[in-house]
Amino acid sequence: MVVRFHSPQGMMQPVPYHHVAVASGSRHVYVAGQISRDEAGQPIAPGDLRGQVVQALRNTARGLAGADASFADVVRLTFYVTNWSPDRIGDFMAGVADVAEEIGLPQPMPPASLIGVDYLFEPDVLVEVEATAVVD
Repeated sequence: MVVRFHSPQGMMQPVPYHHVAVASGSRHVYVAGQISRDEAGQPIAPGDLRGQVVQALRNTARGLAGADASFADVVRLTFYVTNWSPDRIGDFMAGVADVAEEIGLPQPMPPASLIGVDYLFEPDVLVEVEATAVVD
């Protein structure tokens, strides 16, 4: 599988992700929304956006690995964050930075969207991550 990332001239720069991913491969992997829970379903980092981003991305990496994929194969990430406001970007990006090397998340990230929502799975869930990957 080949993924080529780029951010064409004329698109907003710099951003912590690429604007465009072009992938070739025959097997698509879709990782359902991952939250900050351990394998027993227990909450990790309640009330801490930074910590929840770390755990949700770790869970996303586990989902990818279960399909013989990795973040190197990811062509799109979608983040849903409760009660979003621009002043939360520091904690959000700190969580990404805390775990990026550990899970092999490239920097800049694949194309990504951050969507503010009122409510997620349960009241303590602050972030949810979805991933789409393409592999051979």
